Amino acid sequence: MIKVNRPLTSVLVKPAGPDCNLNCTYCFYLKKADLFSESVRHRMSDEVQEEMIRQVMQQSGDSVSFAWQGGEPTIMGLGFYKRAIELEKKYGHGQSVGNGLQTNGTLLTPEWAEFLKEYDWLVGVSLDGPEFIHNHYRRDKTGQGTHRKVEDNIRMLLENQVAVNVLATLNDYSVQFPDEIYNYFKSLGLTWMQFIPIVETDPMDPSKAASFSVSAQQYGEFLCRTFDLWLADFQQGKPTTQIRHFDSVFYPYVGLPAPECTMMKQCGVYVVVEHNGNVYSCDYFVEPKWKLGHIMEQRIINMLNSKKQQVFGAAKAALPGECRRCPWLTKCYGGCTKDRIKDPNDNRKPRFCKSYQMFFAHADPTLKMLADQWKKEQHDKQERERTGGTYNALNDFLK
Repeated sequence: MIKVNRPLTSVLVKPAGPDCNLNCTYCFYLKKADLFSESVRHRMSDEVQEEMIRQVMQQSGDSVSFAWQGGEPTIMGLGFYKRAIELEKKYGHGQSVGNGLQTNGTLLTPEWAEFLKEYDWLVGVSLDGPEFIHNHYRRDKTGQGTHRKVEDNIRMLLENQVAVNVLATLNDYSVQFPDEIYNYFKSLGLTWMQFIPIVETDPMDPSKAASFSVSAQQYGEFLCRTFDLWLADFQQGKPTTQIRHFDSVFYPYVGLPAPECTMMKQCGVYVVVEHNGNVYSCDYFVEPKWKLGHIMEQRIINMLNSKKQQVFGAAKAALPGECRRCPWLTKCYGGCTKDRIKDPNDNRKPRFCKSYQMFFAHADPTLKMLADQWKKEQHDKQERERTGGTYNALNDFLK
């Protein structure tokens, strides 16, 4: 009997596996097709979809979220997600349910926008920046740039009042343009931004990082400059844009655990369900070593709390002495485990250690000041609550 210590609060689903209509240079997931060589076309069956949703709805608590990713999840067609809504209703027990779609944005239509708005889905669109930046690596299978289509569809979503955030990868090229990227996103009305540093092993020379990987120095400089841009846009002491990394690192400054697994002491807080029902520890570790089981054979709550998942999560804390002595350890905990594995130069020391040191040395005084401000506001609000006022949590400050 598996002891359940970790609640099921979210699941990441890859209904089309590694299949995608684009061929981005730095994409690591296209190669996962080798794991599923039994077929060329990868699609989640109705049976797997229903069993996965049934389990998630019945084994979760008061709230749960589905993150639909890829590959490219929209190639499943809109009918797949309409069915998902019906199954969530069928198997739910009155809990709050969130759905998020991470997409390259090229296949969206007005019909998609209507659906996403009606059911209040959060849509993350992959966009690396202005055209000259985005098209550098994000191209379709014919080698054509995809920027124009993505931008047009983002405008369509926003016009239909769909909740949209932007996910931008930081590679060796894009990382050079923090001002251009930040200001471009703002000009589109994208005020919630996430930046993912890219690091992959060079397939031709495993002793090196791939040429498109971002260096620690570059990432650190980008974080510092973007922090200054973010801070300059404050109005009345509050941010007008949200950047996921800054939101996440702010939590420890007010004595709360970071909500992003990258900044947690341990990871393994969610599982990934692939198109064929295989369940894995993390979408960066969809590989035989970290396969937890199959959705048609085991309970997802048990796989989340399995010994293998505990081992996976604890591996994040295996840091060298230099990291354990670092004054910023409790703010970053070494970052994402995959960045250590992908960096062939040192498989134990976090690749972006220097980046975080640069960032915290730069941002720490401001973050402390903002934390003191937030704590004072919460104290004042709690006092007002005792006399009939209302209390707003940390997310209200960040928003």
